[in-house]
Amino acid sequence: MIIAAHQPNYLPWLGFIDKVRRCDKFLILDHVQFERQNYQNRTRVRFEDTWKWLTVPVVQKSRDELILDKEISNDRDGKLRWGRKQFATLEQVYRGAPHFKTYAPGLREIFDAEWAKLIDLNVTLLRFCLDALEIRTPLQRTSELGPIPGQKSELVLNMCKAAGASVYLSGEGASKDYLDLGAFAEAGVSVQWQGFHHPHYSQGEGRPFVPGLTVLDLLFHCGPAAKEVLASGAPQSREVPLHVVSFHPAAPLARPAPQAPFA
Repeated sequence: MIIAAHQPNYLPWLGFIDKVRRCDKFLILDHVQFERQNYQNRTRVRFEDTWKWLTVPVVQKSRDELILDKEISNDRDGKLRWGRKQFATLEQVYRGAPHFKTYAPGLREIFDAEWAKLIDLNVTLLRFCLDALEIRTPLQRTSELGPIPGQKSELVLNMCKAAGASVYLSGEGASKDYLDLGAFAEAGVSVQWQGFHHPHYSQGEGRPFVPGLTVLDLLFHCGPAAKEVLASGAPQSREVPLHVVSFHPAAPLARPAPQAPFA
């Protein structure tokens, strides 16, 4: 069984979705520390010829909060509630995209709902996007697996054991620096590297391509063809096709360095 894992990002980028697509079970890492100024409560959307953040407001209690405990700030001050603001922003940015109207009703329903926990919102939006892409990979929260001890490589290996993995599908970011491949081999769990390359698709006639945006960008522009576009970012030969853009979410423009062990 191929297992992959990652913290529950908010409306994640295509590399995240590709990892879910290529495994037999995807673990949502929700029992570790919440990272501020990262992708767990924000994503990138198209803005003119670059991008802007779309951020879910969260309650700040302490730096030790776990992802599964993180609360959304639902304070009402007479202004438009955050969920409706989020949808209004998406509508403003993408209403001219060919397939925005296809997905708008389902998204509006999600954003109109009252959410207490960030994890519940993120998982619901992830399932929405996976359904749109016809990806049926089962999702499981790591908090449901019982206590999983360890840090970094040990944590990943113990997670694989708890989930019954024979193969761990890893990203090629920070994981390559800390995974103890010998320990994995001794435990009978092999490691595969994702090798994802960002596919290039039209984001509007005459507009430069901006990689690393939310998966919604792909859905709004490509609709039913999004599944095939995503698959084109699967591992390539040494010669990368011209229609593929190499991309890592930490590469373009400065952003806080990830603190969590998964990439």
